[in-house]
Amino acid sequence: MKLPVFTIEGKKGDGKAELRDSIFAIEPNETVVYEDVRRHMANKRQGTASTKERGDVRGGGRKAYRQKGTGQARRGSIRSPLLKGGGTVFGPHPRTYSVRMTKKMRRLARKSALSIKASDEAIILVDDFSFDEPKTSKIVDMLKSLEINNKKVLILTAETDLVVYKSARNIPKVQVMEANKPTTYQILDAEVLLIQQSAVDVLQESIEPTSEEAAA
Repeated sequence: MKLPVFTIEGKKGDGKAELRDSIFAIEPNETVVYEDVRRHMANKRQGTASTKERGDVRGGGRKAYRQKGTGQARRGSIRSPLLKGGGTVFGPHPRTYSVRMTKKMRRLARKSALSIKASDEAIILVDDFSFDEPKTSKIVDMLKSLEINNKKVLILTAETDLVVYKSARNIPKVQVMEANKPTTYQILDAEVLLIQQSAVDVLQESIEPTSEEAAA
């Protein structure tokens, strides 16, 4: 698969970039995509919710009232879950919600997500760019030139670029990230993937390494 490379002014360049069909043109596996998104969401949960059951609530040690003659049930404790101030029945306790997936499944999920974006024509390649100093207006102008200023955009760079990151961090719905870091959820959550030309190889190598050293 080949895609044209645009300039930051929104014009088509002379060359095209080659994208691997094994990553950007596969039949998406929706089941694996769902499982990876579920894993991502579950792993973000803190799991710190905690409640007190009947035996944990303070008080209720003495007999609340005499056994007979009140017309009430022989209640053993005023900390019963049926009373105000009592314990909670089957309440949550600290636990881990983490879900695990094999590396092979995670790679397939990312390939499927990228293939979905490619089939939806939601991937734009752009020449490498950087600025001398953070300037939000330059990112805004670039997005307007590419006619994606009203969409949720994920910008992928070849390496950490703090100037580009700081330039885009105040723009709603725009996120900057290194090409080897986006998850399946982040790829699908963005309406458009804006990928720097040099970041294409970084993205592909992170998913499908060509060398044995990278695979190890």
